[in-house]
Amino acid sequence: MHAKYAEKGLSILGFPSNQFGRQEPGTNSQIKEFAKSYNAHFDMFSKIDVNGPTAHPLWKWLKQQPNGRGFLGNGIKWNFTKFLIDRQGQVVKRYSPMQDPSVVEADLAKYL
Repeated sequence: MHAKYAEKGLSILGFPSNQFGRQEPGTNSQIKEFAKSYNAHFDMFSKIDVNGPTAHPLWKWLKQQPNGRGFLGNGIKWNFTKFLIDRQGQVVKRYSPMQDPSVVEADLAKYL
């Protein structure tokens, strides 16, 4: 999706977190190399917390937005929770970790 829509303005930002079953135990550089092995060539940031008192401020903000709230509460339930943010910086939709990225892609046309 990144390669397909980057020229139209899509930016995908990855934020690894080890808060879910300790699935991200590696260093930041190890995580980035692992992602590249799956052709993930989008921006990958340093490992952060997304829940709890040490949650990164960006994630606290995302979860507080009207369209950023989860169905069963605001906590991030698992890795691969996705947020769609428009060009004005507004959260327009939150996607569960179980939703395939193709669901996000279907919504992109309205915002690119």
